Amino acid sequence: MLLIMKINEDTLLEGQKVVLVPYNADHVPRYHEWMSSPDLQKLTASEPLTLEQEYEMQRSWREDDDKCTFIILDKQKWADPSIPEEQCMVGDVNIFLTDPSDPSLAELEIMIAVPYYRGKGLGKEVTRMMMCYGISKLGIRKFEVKIGLDNKISIAMFKKFHFRELSISEVFREVTLGVTVNEALQKVVFGNMDFMQQREYGKARDFRQATIPPISL
Repeated sequence: MLLIMKINEDTLLEGQKVVLVPYNADHVPRYHEWMSSPDLQKLTASEPLTLEQEYEMQRSWREDDDKCTFIILDKQKWADPSIPEEQCMVGDVNIFLTDPSDPSLAELEIMIAVPYYRGKGLGKEVTRMMMCYGISKLGIRKFEVKIGLDNKISIAMFKKFHFRELSISEVFREVTLGVTVNEALQKVVFGNMDFMQQREYGKARDFRQATIPPISL
């Protein structure tokens, strides 16, 4: 099996509105704050965790072979080195393999956790970026998403990426959508993939920290 989690441990993806960076321990307190919200727990079908459990979960996402996650940052804020990276966080995006017999199939999850950033096109950009990364770096050709039946906006967004309904669970009140990316669809939806840049996260972070203006005494 492809060790997908290890591939992105020093990967930064830069789009027009967002920057995607690996989920590391510095991000955990802010993430834990988000996931203490009953609304987000409901949207993500998640149970509340303690802070220590959240750190354990972060380590799991870093070490498990079948998962790949990025933290979504506000690019405009992140461009200002005086703003700590944790204050630039707006959500996260995950890819994880769901069928050991089919490494080309993955489930995609996107969460825009900060309400201010919803409805501004970030989810669409992140979806495009993450699918391109999955196709070009992880060998993913089939994507699935599970969305609450009441989340009409997300359902409509994924249908713009040619996702089609696969099944509906009345028990869990969610729909599963899926798409198989062939060459024709890849060309139409993603073009030549030059809408995002990939850089080394460690170098970008070190440079950002090195350009923080000194504090005047």
